[in-house]
Amino acid sequence: MHTPSAVIAEDEGMLREELRKVLADAWPELVVVAEAENGDTALAALERHSPDVMFLDIQMPGLTGLEVAQRASGRAHVVFVTAYDTYAVAAFEAGAVDYVMKPFARERILETVRRLKARIGETPANIERLLRLLAERIAPREYMRFITALHGDEIRLITVEEVCYFQADNKYTRVVTAERECLIRRALSDIAAALDPKVFWQIHRGTIVNISAVAGIARELRGHLRVRLKGRKETLSVSERYAHLFTGM
Repeated sequence: MHTPSAVIAEDEGMLREELRKVLADAWPELVVVAEAENGDTALAALERHSPDVMFLDIQMPGLTGLEVAQRASGRAHVVFVTAYDTYAVAAFEAGAVDYVMKPFARERILETVRRLKARIGETPANIERLLRLLAERIAPREYMRFITALHGDEIRLITVEEVCYFQADNKYTRVVTAERECLIRRALSDIAAALDPKVFWQIHRGTIVNISAVAGIARELRGHLRVRLKGRKETLSVSERYAHLFTGM
């Protein structure tokens, strides 16, 4: 009986490890033959191992996930790994095997595994058309650079580098820097979509933290994590869904 194999390509080490662990639980028979932290290494793993499945982060250093997928078209089943719904939906609707979103949800991985198992004995699809569609939709991404906030009669410009964290507050969002905080009338979900996910991590349904503002991680008696900040006395709760981001810290 054929043993299914896979390559995981994701530039964030903790996310690679998390995906590997979730896959091991959801599909014990799957053998991860290689892990890659950039597109060049992923391509080398494709050529060396000829895996059944490639889990490809869309945006990686070196070759992008799309460029690696072009070489994998017709040779391996491709699952796109992405932090952006717009990319994922485009890939899925255009006929890719599937996609998984960051952070990884076990239920979504189980659904992906179910789809892969149904297709693993088939010849992988030619996804050239899909890749052209995604290339057209994915332009070089411009992330938010500053926030405008009303402070008395004055409009302040706050660069995102200054922000320690964003936190939902009813219909507003708190913007907290080391020195002050303000409220802006903008949904946290809108702000999240405009931030660089490698710099700003969602750690709770209502909280996004600037990873460069993190001084350390504290573990409470019951195992819950709290983030300590540089220049701020308060700590921020990390929900269980996002605890994997701090594995190894």
